Amino acid sequence: MPVAPSSFTILTDPPSLPPQLARPVLAIGNFDGIHRGHAVLMAAARTLAARLGAPAAVLTFHPHARVVARPDVPHFALCSRIDKARLIARAGMDGLIEISFDKALMALSADAFVDDLLLQRFGARGVVIGGNFRFGRGRAGDPDFLRVKGRARGFEVVVREPVTLDGRVISSTEAREDLQKGDVATAAALLGYWWFVRGVVAHGDKRGRELGFPTANMILDPSCQLAHGIYAVRANVDGRIVDGVASFGRRPTFDDGAPRLETFLFDFSGDLYGKEILVEFIAFLRGEEKFDSIDALVAQMNRDADNARAAIRAAAASDVRSVIAD
Repeated sequence: MPVAPSSFTILTDPPSLPPQLARPVLAIGNFDGIHRGHAVLMAAARTLAARLGAPAAVLTFHPHARVVARPDVPHFALCSRIDKARLIARAGMDGLIEISFDKALMALSADAFVDDLLLQRFGARGVVIGGNFRFGRGRAGDPDFLRVKGRARGFEVVVREPVTLDGRVISSTEAREDLQKGDVATAAALLGYWWFVRGVVAHGDKRGRELGFPTANMILDPSCQLAHGIYAVRANVDGRIVDGVASFGRRPTFDDGAPRLETFLFDFSGDLYGKEILVEFIAFLRGEEKFDSIDALVAQMNRDADNARAAIRAAAASDVRSVIAD
């Protein structure tokens, strides 16, 4: 299974930084999903770090601020923490520094965020942020505030304005909204890669096997708000990339139960139970349906498989990349 390179350093709430990340350039933000806008921030951080002869690291926060501010509202994270680290490493950064986001951090003034956290604790030589980044108590800190602090305290500040695609600002919120509608193709255009999930294959009710479509069943995080439906997918199974078709939803023809991802892998045989696999979503094929008979369901499943194969072939011409094999 893909992992971050051994030279990549991951730190959680460090009191200070180790030598390999000393005096870094920090790209700061939530980095949920690692989309094309994040890629621009990380590229700017690498460029500044190369000029200063410094390491380049991402400074991010966990959990997301919305989880702390509204704990009663589930937050649909676009990727797991392990995959966030892997994507940041893939972008050529030297490290990831994850800070616990809690009420104490929320109460920190903008001055203290810079003086105590960025400078005293982490010794930042440079900071890269997006133009809409806000920090400190009451979101008082903004790019202009950071520029003034940089001039006064001797660190460089680079601000990158939001990246747009076809007139639309690229953001994690926008990608989330696309996934909630099932529009995985547009979400992929914003992210720059096919959106994917990670999970362990669990035993199901074996119904797919009885119908001639044995599936790898995965229970996704309850906060996942991907639209229920049928998707063309690819999966990483022990390093092998396998095409397939997947259903995410409640199985209305049968039990209308808790949401589950059920993936039928083409031309594959083997025991997947207990294995961790990655599944990336290439195209939305149709919504969930309740069928009047098993024969009608099986006929539609065969059409879904054909449509999935066609969608995966068509995706080969896209500039969106796959990251599940890295």
